[in-house]
This record gives sequence, structure tokens and C-alpha cells, in this order.
Amino acid sequence: MELIRKTNIDFMGMKKISFTISIVIAVIGIIAIVRMAMGAANTGIDFSGGTGMQLKFSTPITIDHVRSSLSNHGIKEVELQEVKEGNKLLIKMHKSTGHTADAVQEDLKKDFASNPFVVESTTEIGPSIGDKLRKDTLIAVALSMLGIILYIAWRFDYKFGVGAVIATLHDILAMFAVFLLLNKEINLLFITAVLTIAGYSLTDTVVVFDRIRENLHKNLKGSITNIFNQSINEVLSRTIVTSLTTFLAASSLFFFGGEVIHDFAFALVVGIVVGTYSSIFVASPIVSLWEKAPGQAKAYGDSHE
Repeated sequence: MELIRKTNIDFMGMKKISFTISIVIAVIGIIAIVRMAMGAANTGIDFSGGTGMQLKFSTPITIDHVRSSLSNHGIKEVELQEVKEGNKLLIKMHKSTGHTADAVQEDLKKDFASNPFVVESTTEIGPSIGDKLRKDTLIAVALSMLGIILYIAWRFDYKFGVGAVIATLHDILAMFAVFLLLNKEINLLFITAVLTIAGYSLTDTVVVFDRIRENLHKNLKGSITNIFNQSINEVLSRTIVTSLTTFLAASSLFFFGGEVIHDFAFALVVGIVVGTYSSIFVASPIVSLWEKAPGQAKAYGDSHE
């Protein structure tokens, strides 16, 4: 059942290409975060402010019918979530739609006169709350990066910590970049996916770093580049099989999970691919360059070129 046999790929030799791709992705991701901080990105009502309602219908109702009804009344930027138990429906609208909760209720009463409903709750999210959530989100991401570098520095070495943080930050920026390019909505579910992928990517990176450290301790012959290449090739099968398994699970959520978690699952799929890429082509090459820096103290008693 061995999917990938022993390989001898020169991953370190590809670092110029991988670094170029990663820099482009990172720049787009930074632009997306700046736009989000300024409120100019396609953000959900959690960040931009809006109205949320929970309705309870007498009989079951489909999201498509409600969406079509709201669209006919000029409300197109709306989030709908169906709760099958109790015939409930969650509606979230952006402030930019210009429609109030009362107006929406009146429109739905006319279109669904044969299926009356009651309003169980109404929530108004003001711009000030959205601003606070945006700031708290950026702080949460920054604190997670700090925690990562402290853990890796303690677990391995500060150089590995820096490499892990750059790779994880690369993954976060890549997810923001993809959502910006596809004009997908950035909301709290997306941020949840980002922090989930940050943890997943870190785990994958730690596995690669652990093998590199083992081989450095063995004082293997050859340059730092050869040792890093050998280490990555040794764990390549494990990395791909693990990522493929997780990818299939996330893909199932994407295709069969429904519209409510569609973007969340999409973010997971993107993050898994990017996280696997960064563990091999970003984190390890960065540490290898640092190890080869002129005048740098040689760790682990290695004989370098």
C-alpha cells in the first residue's frame, strides 16, 4: 500500500522559483488584509455591520425560494442559513443593502402568505462592533504567530521558529489572497478556517523539522542542502498521504456540506494545499539559507560546505 516510494528530489534547488511564487502570493494577501482593515474588502456583516433575523415558518421552506423572493425586492447581498429542525431560517443582511428588518419581514409576508412565520430574534450589528471585530481578528492572528515562534524556538531552535512563522504567515496570506481574487466574503467562519489551517500547517512543518533535526544530530556527510533534501524526501510520503486524507475530508464538506459552510470548507481546501506546499518549499528552505549564512555559528556539529 506504499503510495510513494523512496524519492530523491532536489527541493532546495527549487527555492528561487518557490520564493518568487510565495512573495507574489504574500503581497496579494497583505493587500487583502489592508483592505479588510480599512473596511474595503468583501467582508461579512460580522465585520461590516448589518442585520440578522431568525424566522420560524409554519411549514418547511427552502433557501432558494427565500433568496429568490429577497432578490425580487432588491436584496441580493444576503446570507441565508436553514435550520431544518423547527422550520427556522437565519437571515443576515449588510448595511449597504439599505433594507431594515421590518421591511424585509413585510416583503416575506406578502410572498409567503400561505406559510406564515414569526420573528424569534432580531440583531443589529453596528459599524463600531464590526470595527472592533476586525481589530480583534488581526490581534488574534498576530498572537497566534507569536505563540508559534515561541513554541518552535523552545521545541527546536529559534531559526526553526522563524522559518515556521514565515511559512504559517505565508499560508494565512495565501488564503486571504485567494478570497480577495475570487471576491469571496471574509467573515468569522473564514477566520476560523484561517486559524485552523495555521495549526494544521504548523503540525506538518514540525514533522519535517523533526526529521531535519534528527539528521543534523547524526552528523550526516554532505552539505546542509543535501541534509535538508534528504530529510524532506524521507517524510514526503507521510506528508502527502496525511494531506491527501485531510484534503478529501475537506473536499467532502465543500461538495456536500451545503451552502452554509461552503466558503468555510473552500478555505480549508485551499489552506491544506498551501500548508503542505509551505512546509516543503518555504519553511525548510528559509532555515537552510540561515544555516548557510556566512559567519554564522554552525549548529549540531555539522561539517558544512
